[in-house]
Amino acid sequence: MPLKLTEAQVAEYHEQGFTAPVPILTEDEVRRHRAALEAYEGIKGKPLAFPEKSKCHLLFDWADALVHHPAVLDAVEDVIGPDILLFHFTLQTKEAHRATYAEWHQDDAYFRLEPAEQVTAWLALSEASELSGCMRMIPGSHKRGTISHFDKPGEENIIRRGMTVDGLGPKDGVLAPLKAGEMSLHHTHTLHSSGPNDSDDRRIGLTLSYVPTRCRPTSETRPSALLVRGTDRYGHFEPEQRLGQELSPEARAAHRRACGLYVQLAGIAA
Repeated sequence: MPLKLTEAQVAEYHEQGFTAPVPILTEDEVRRHRAALEAYEGIKGKPLAFPEKSKCHLLFDWADALVHHPAVLDAVEDVIGPDILLFHFTLQTKEAHRATYAEWHQDDAYFRLEPAEQVTAWLALSEASELSGCMRMIPGSHKRGTISHFDKPGEENIIRRGMTVDGLGPKDGVLAPLKAGEMSLHHTHTLHSSGPNDSDDRRIGLTLSYVPTRCRPTSETRPSALLVRGTDRYGHFEPEQRLGQELSPEARAAHRRACGLYVQLAGIAA
């Protein structure tokens, strides 16, 4: 039996390339983690941006807690097995009434891992509705394997490099709306995108990219990853250490190192 997902959700993930919604956080957890994020943003005087928004589990207690959340890891284990690395983490925030968007793409275009078993757990810390720019998915597109992408950067593109594919428009696919505290899972080859935030609240999404430990990078760069469950018998990635003291000099140094390796791998600052 699955640990967190229903058998129907496991089947949907494998057949359609995604499943949603998956309830994860209580209302109190959503409030606490969002408050911690926004308290730091208040000190900085602006929304969290690169590089701090990338791999922020190496900087902030709230992010460390979420990437290790038992409900998140149970759902991930249901689709990739018990030996799990956190490969990447990006805070994807769209401010209210902002034209921020994401072009149609596959995560593997940036990650380039083999075997293609990376799963993105997209966790909402605020409502992700059609109005606020939730994700759209192309059902079954993961079965097409790797698709050719080209660069299409834009000022409001949530991913700076903006890799995308031909032949899809902003209303294609199906919506994957989430309430605050819910999560979706999608396969590394699933085509997905998102539109602008026309709502009165921020759309705060966490993209947690998990891989089974058997996955390996195919580029010359050996990126870093954090073991979050089980055992790593392969050592394909430079090991990250779990956060000790939030925002300490040691934490910032580890974060700079990990982000630098990821930028080399993906060719972006995200």
